Amino acid sequence: MFSYLGVSASQAGKLDDIKMRGFIKIGVALGGEPVGFWDEKNNPIGYDVDFANRLANNLGVELRMINIHGDARISMLVSEQLDVVVGNLTVTEDREKIIDFSDAYFRTGLRIAVQSGSGIKTIHDLAGKKVVVGRGTSGVVFLEEMVPDAELVYTDKFAPDGLLLMRQRRVDAGIEDGSFIEYMIGKLGDMELLPESYESGDIAVGIKKDQPDLVSWVNKVIENYVSSGDYEKSYKKWWGDNAIAPDITHPNS
Repeated sequence: MFSYLGVSASQAGKLDDIKMRGFIKIGVALGGEPVGFWDEKNNPIGYDVDFANRLANNLGVELRMINIHGDARISMLVSEQLDVVVGNLTVTEDREKIIDFSDAYFRTGLRIAVQSGSGIKTIHDLAGKKVVVGRGTSGVVFLEEMVPDAELVYTDKFAPDGLLLMRQRRVDAGIEDGSFIEYMIGKLGDMELLPESYESGDIAVGIKKDQPDLVSWVNKVIENYVSSGDYEKSYKKWWGDNAIAPDITHPNS
């Protein structure tokens, strides 16, 4: 018999399977700093990578990390190629019809970067402009609703492909999670952020439906993550000592 944070062996279902096999398959999006990316030695690092390691360590099993992006985050979870997704996954009503979510372990909103001197001052100025966006992301849905006349340029990997399009001035703008694009804007060169943040949303762990033991366990890990002060420490580690971690202890408004 074994036990781990918040879940006894008698309560375990999927968790029991993971523990017995000795490893957990976690999908992590390694497409952008500082959430998930590769260091100079080609090792995966970032905020989500740290949290994925936290989950594996809590169970005492090996972490088998799988690099994922876009629509694959959902399809690989549903097809059980993954146990959970820690992949910068925003909670949406449409996604909740397909998978379950944990409580939030992060919170962010969408931000738009534009070419300096482009004359683009508001989101409505994107009409008729080329905007690079990650395929299968919440940015696609948002722009289709808000600026239907924008010309969307899709990429499976915003970093590096979307960033390259921006650097080469082949697009007028790009939209991504603020957690990523705010961090990267200083490295893009000749780019600036529009002032607004849109569609503030919870970032949560994706879990296949009908696995309540897995949801309950992840929520216990997140509860400890926040109460121990490790959430704030991790945020400052990746966004800087002066950064203020978003409050994830209350439902998103």
